[in-house]
Amino acid sequence: MKYFFFSLLLFTAAAQATQALTEFKSPEQRALFKELTHELRCPKCQNQNIADSNAVVAVDMRAKTLELVQQGQNKEQVLDYMKSRYGDFVHYQPPLNKFTLILWLLPALMVCGLVVLLLLRRKADRSVVATDPGDKIQSQPEQQLEQQLDQLIEQYRRKS
Repeated sequence: MKYFFFSLLLFTAAAQATQALTEFKSPEQRALFKELTHELRCPKCQNQNIADSNAVVAVDMRAKTLELVQQGQNKEQVLDYMKSRYGDFVHYQPPLNKFTLILWLLPALMVCGLVVLLLLRRKADRSVVATDPGDKIQSQPEQQLEQQLDQLIEQYRRKS
């Protein structure tokens, strides 16, 4: 068991050392590569960026990102390539378009709808409270229930 963890540690260190040894023409390219790998989402893992994911697709995306950065492409060009290949989902900041507009507006519409519903209910409650209960004509079943209640109270008082 001890050897398993030791070999796992060596494998992880070797994988990270390979990434650390990647040569860039300038520190700006290194910074761009690091920024892009933290901004691009792994399509398989869905909540991990490609810098942290070890999924096959994330490894491929890192390799392609490295290749594009080493070719001298800027951030927008790399993002456009990744979006065209994997869709808008791979970028953590999706654009506002006709497909995502519903996702952006739906929470606001739901809150507005709830506020309107609460206002309507409050108005209805106020109209019921505003009328004097003595002025209200009681229905027949309510009158019968009150008479029965009065009779029960009277019987209880007689027994005491």
